[in-house]
Amino acid sequence: MNQVSAGPLVLVTGATGKVGQHFCDALLASPAHTTWRIRALCHNRQLPPGPRVESVQGSIADRNAVERALDGVTHVVHLATCKETPEDVMDVTVKGLFWLLEGCRQSAAFRQFVLIGGDAALGHFVYPHPLPVTEEQIHSAYPGCYALSKVLEEVMLEQYQIQYDLNGCCLRAPWIMEKDDFKYQLSFGEDVFGGPRWRDLVGAAKADEYVRKGRVPVMLDPAGQPVQRNFVHVSDLVAAILLALDHPQAEKQTFNICCNEPVNYRFVAEYLKETRGLPAVDVPTPYYSTWLDNAKAKFLLGWRPQYDYRRLIDDAYNFQRAASDPRKIWYPG
Repeated sequence: MNQVSAGPLVLVTGATGKVGQHFCDALLASPAHTTWRIRALCHNRQLPPGPRVESVQGSIADRNAVERALDGVTHVVHLATCKETPEDVMDVTVKGLFWLLEGCRQSAAFRQFVLIGGDAALGHFVYPHPLPVTEEQIHSAYPGCYALSKVLEEVMLEQYQIQYDLNGCCLRAPWIMEKDDFKYQLSFGEDVFGGPRWRDLVGAAKADEYVRKGRVPVMLDPAGQPVQRNFVHVSDLVAAILLALDHPQAEKQTFNICCNEPVNYRFVAEYLKETRGLPAVDVPTPYYSTWLDNAKAKFLLGWRPQYDYRRLIDDAYNFQRAASDPRKIWYPG
């Protein structure tokens, strides 16, 4: 593969996804990364080429494709994932990550591996968390293959750091928001984004009534208290990735990357009532509050999130989606 004489070359997996597109745009625009180049490992979708952007076509589960993609690479930002798709999940998140790590540890050019993990590895709101969740908490996947895959990713990276002194970093993110995502995760309709599916919890008849009346859900835990749930805006996550690149305090570290406080569904309802006149309805659920602690990222990386629940709401409800930008769900779950 031809190499141009320039600065660092970062391989981005999942470059055409939500985070990948934002990260690539941000890196190319960053005054601190003017010499950095991007190579995308693309499978189903393509990243538009540019003066500092190139692509390698192939599956992350194909060792030969991964080796081609890693040629001359100094950094890897690993974003590729899949949700509740058992037929794909091990190929992408275990075999694919294995080939990446194997290639990195044997490469003379390699400098740093950045994994984007998820709070699914800690069970997020499925299990009770009586204390703030720090990076030291043990893994606890909830039922399904996606959460298990996030545990396996973190453990694999950790072991390569131990086995081979690999310079790795895991940025553990909760639910990642952009555009009008936050608005649609509150929908009682079939257009709901992510989970839970509120209409399944209240029944179709009530859900249709709530859609007509414009109601928003207040998620309650088994004790009847409003659930606090963690979110991060994609721009805050991308800012953390940029900071972590070559940061000396990032080596072999895991960081929680999230809003300073979890989103309280009661506060969301009150703010939507105050600002947009939307009524709310309590929805009992089997889910629990979780407080993801981001102090480590702020202390070691100097990172500060710019979004809280008010800004998440305002951006989502003010967003005007163009006809050429329909809502798409690229993976189930």
